[in-house]
Amino acid sequence: MHRTGLLLTLAVSVAAAGCAGASSAPAAGTPSATTSTSGSSSPTATETTPVPTVTPPRSAKAAPSPSPKPTRAVAEHYVYPVQRCSSSYSASHHDYPASDIFTQKGCAFVAVTSGRVDEVSFTDRWDPKVDAGATRGGRSVSVVGDDGVRYYGSHLLRIAAGIKPGVRVRAGQLLGLIDNSGDARYTPTHVHFGLSWPTRHGIWWVRRGEVWPQRYLAAWRAGRNLSPRAEVLATERRLGREPPCQAEC
Repeated sequence: MHRTGLLLTLAVSVAAAGCAGASSAPAAGTPSATTSTSGSSSPTATETTPVPTVTPPRSAKAAPSPSPKPTRAVAEHYVYPVQRCSSSYSASHHDYPASDIFTQKGCAFVAVTSGRVDEVSFTDRWDPKVDAGATRGGRSVSVVGDDGVRYYGSHLLRIAAGIKPGVRVRAGQLLGLIDNSGDARYTPTHVHFGLSWPTRHGIWWVRRGEVWPQRYLAAWRAGRNLSPRAEVLATERRLGREPPCQAEC
């Protein structure tokens, strides 16, 4: 009787273990067995559950990207071209648009606005016997401003240190000292001042002046930022980039 009970207990334990094994689900990612219609089990290839593709909902209209905020243009700063001394400018000029700003020897000729030095004449080559138009200015400096206008001053005593073509200057920076070089040798001390547009180097008859500067000189002297850009561009369109020399050629 004791042996029979022991055998019965073992049989029940085996049956329970088999049931628990049959109902356990296979671990994720491991091969599973399928049962054939004949009752025999055979292994099959691993089956991967397809991952559904999720399509984002289509909007009726794409959201516009934010527009950059407009940047406020910084207005050019202008100063009167003669500093450290009293001066007076001519209301007219002979033969072509310009102004002679009369002052004393050694007074400062400065950059009217920020820009880059264009052309510099370091030596007074004017010969009264020849009186060539290209050398009448004596020592001179021209600056092409950030506004696109070329500013020219001549009859200088000497050029300021560090001033040479390509150098960047700021409004009010010293360009040279005023004297009587060139054909101003026999006239009261002054700086010849001219407004024009940039050209290739050597086009001296445009560089010396193409737009009357008097109203701009008056504004700068009064501390107003009046730009000659519009008038200079309009004159260039009317005359052309390199109009022929018409006077004192």
